[in-house]
Amino acid sequence: IVVGAVILPPGRYPFRDSKLLRPKERERLAEEVRRVALAHALGMAEAGEVDRLGVLKATLLAAQRALNLLDPPPEALVTDYLQVATSLPLLAPPRADRNSPSVAAASILAKVHRDQLMVELDRLYPGYGFARHKGYGTPDHHKALLVLGPSPVHRRRFAPVAQAPLRFSEEE
Repeated sequence: IVVGAVILPPGRYPFRDSKLLRPKERERLAEEVRRVALAHALGMAEAGEVDRLGVLKATLLAAQRALNLLDPPPEALVTDYLQVATSLPLLAPPRADRNSPSVAAASILAKVHRDQLMVELDRLYPGYGFARHKGYGTPDHHKALLVLGPSPVHRRRFAPVAQAPLRFSEEE
């Protein structure tokens, strides 16, 4: 899981929900976010943490890690419906990535970074198609799991991984 955090100066920005952008536009806008942001950071949760904590708690952990890296620290938070534990004023409306430039900017940075990680994982673990499906549970990804079994970076508790023919040992 990758979570972005961005502090923007007041102004109007072309940033919008990363899921609505083509990859090249996301990459271009990520450069602009890094250029104009007062601060930006990324927090991550590894597959083992997601297995141990669950998706929501791991997402909150990644968000906290990103927030801890912001310098200067934020005065308030706007999240995309994520109820982060904080003493700061918090707004967590649904679809904030469509209505808040800072949330959209954070989603762009997180998505671009995650996609880059998937390309790297594709090099490390060929055959799974990480660069193509970006880690989402596509039919091709499920087929690779059946043929190759899970890689060390797959979440063990994710149903298609748990059902794959090769099992992880508990020591891994």
